[in-house]
Amino acid sequence: MAEGSVLVEGLSFMDPFKGFLLTYFMPESCYDEFFLNFNLLDVPCLKILLSKGLGIGIILGSVMVKLPQIFKLMGSKSAEGLSFQTILLELLAITGTMAYCIHNKFPFSAWGEALFLMLQTIVIGFLIQRYGGNTSRGLLFIVVYVGLLILVLSPVTPLSVVTYLQASNMPAIIIGRLIQAVANFRNGHTGQLSAISVFLLFAGSLARIFTSLQETGDTLMALTYVISSTCNGIIALQVLYYWNSSPEHKKKKKKKSE
Repeated sequence: MAEGSVLVEGLSFMDPFKGFLLTYFMPESCYDEFFLNFNLLDVPCLKILLSKGLGIGIILGSVMVKLPQIFKLMGSKSAEGLSFQTILLELLAITGTMAYCIHNKFPFSAWGEALFLMLQTIVIGFLIQRYGGNTSRGLLFIVVYVGLLILVLSPVTPLSVVTYLQASNMPAIIIGRLIQAVANFRNGHTGQLSAISVFLLFAGSLARIFTSLQETGDTLMALTYVISSTCNGIIALQVLYYWNSSPEHKKKKKKKSE
């Protein structure tokens, strides 16, 4: 009788939060384990809770992860040090991941950041063209990309093509980051790259290795994030290495040597 009253109290206390918790953080079996059985150390449920929490955190962070980069470009009115080819390859990888997850009906918490990264990356691509004196080419880039995105997400595109697109992410990420890394090395600085954006992208891709395995069980997605973390880590190391270098600093050095 006493046990029954405890259960009723637990249910009545958690009822207002149950819908929210089941929607975003855990299945009903884990809800029962935590709040009815009071087993707060259930390892499988803790993994699910951690994965869901990380996933939501990554999505919320992705809303502003590239805003520092956008503001830095707009403030300096220069895209020096940024490679448009890298942006194109990054968009290919983001689009592949998003389309693959949507077609496979993976939960939004497993891929939601791709949507916000895509929007911000398009803006950066346009700004690179604009500050390079090619505003019309930047507008054409947006129109062409949106058209291709609609095609890829439509039922017309078979799953096999989407899977191939996801598989092509790995070489796209490697080549894209390699282009950026080589440009940084040749310039002797990271130009208008935002350190905040670089470090947030690195942290997010690391966390996604765990969440993709936990929420989707898809090894192709997990491997993509392993590659992405490695490449983002290289750029992050360059940002640290060239921390005190800048285009202005290099120009001053050249003038002194002359």
